[in-house]
Amino acid sequence: MRSWGISGDRALQDELLFSGMRVLDVGTWIAAPTAATMLADRGADVIKIEQPGVGDAYRNYYQAVVSPESTINYTWALDARNKRSLSLNLKSAAGKAILERLVRECDVYVTNQPLPMRRAFGLEYEDLKALNPRMIYASLTGYGELGPERDRESFDLVAYWSRSGLMNQMRHKGTQPFQAMAGMGDHPTGVALYASIVTALLRRERTGQGGKVHTSLLANGLWSASCFAQAAWARDADFSTIPGQRLTTALYRTRDERWIQFSMVRTEAEFDALLVSIDRLEWLADERFATPEQRLLHAEEITGLLAEIIVTRTAAEWMSEMTANGVPVALVAEFPDLPNDPQVLANQMAMAAVEDVGMSHIIRDPVNVDGLGRVGPKRAPDLGEHTDQVLAELGFDASEIARLRNEGVV
Repeated sequence: MRSWGISGDRALQDELLFSGMRVLDVGTWIAAPTAATMLADRGADVIKIEQPGVGDAYRNYYQAVVSPESTINYTWALDARNKRSLSLNLKSAAGKAILERLVRECDVYVTNQPLPMRRAFGLEYEDLKALNPRMIYASLTGYGELGPERDRESFDLVAYWSRSGLMNQMRHKGTQPFQAMAGMGDHPTGVALYASIVTALLRRERTGQGGKVHTSLLANGLWSASCFAQAAWARDADFSTIPGQRLTTALYRTRDERWIQFSMVRTEAEFDALLVSIDRLEWLADERFATPEQRLLHAEEITGLLAEIIVTRTAAEWMSEMTANGVPVALVAEFPDLPNDPQVLANQMAMAAVEDVGMSHIIRDPVNVDGLGRVGPKRAPDLGEHTDQVLAELGFDASEIARLRNEGVV
């Protein structure tokens, strides 16, 4: 097995921390594979295992009716960058044997295969750890490794968004819950799985032992909702008092159909600055709005009046006026704004592509360590693009590879 470790060559680590590490991505869609992408971005050799002729269904998601229309496969370019693709039929004995050879040499094994499938294929941690005791086995499930729903398949829309309570809470008074955006729970869950992997790698450096790490969509949804959800364990919690259910929103539509937000107007000075900006200082003499307590009692009235005023000018006009007066106002961004957002640019939240991916930049993960490099986004692999290359590295010659292909193993 390759030699890799935190105690290795310092100069190499300063460039790419995980250079020399072998990672197997035995997953589909987003949450688990993105943890492998984060390792690839930092130098790991990530081999994505895909079913011959079919591949990861996420390859086609950009064409879904709910996605922005484009001829560029932007979602695959985002989440499968910097990997190699090996097509492998795990239902065949020969395919399973090839995977086991790869397991013997890998540092990390990432999977979100449903637990019943793993049991049927003999791909649970208990099945593989004897092949490689130093391996980190990273498992992602919908609802957790234990419990009555451990075998249930799910997507983040259900397990992360709905089951955690987030879906029910994120709505206006008197309206039905609404669906989350695709990947909204998957991507932060991938960061959690990456954190688990890196924690286990540090333990391996200290003990020499590998092990299993795991997280779930439900656990991450609960963590995201925890500032409210924790109250469910408080004996006297009254959820009817949550502002999102009791008060109207602090969002206001402008004349040019944009939205601005005042949710951080908290102090008397900030409220006065808002009144100056909208030319309504006389409100200070109105007993309904004279104190924070009264404004809270009459929240629906004041927000209604504000809405009538804000809609008379454009977002740019209001942003200029309110920023000059010190009002903590925010423009609600639209996705086409992001490539020119000065904060996104200054902090390199999207990295310049180093190969032709049909886009100039690719959004990167939010984990930053000064002094450690990243691989620039390279083209995401075609299905089975690196099959011959990976098999040759395992010692298969051209005739053996051709036989495996003819037999449908790869």
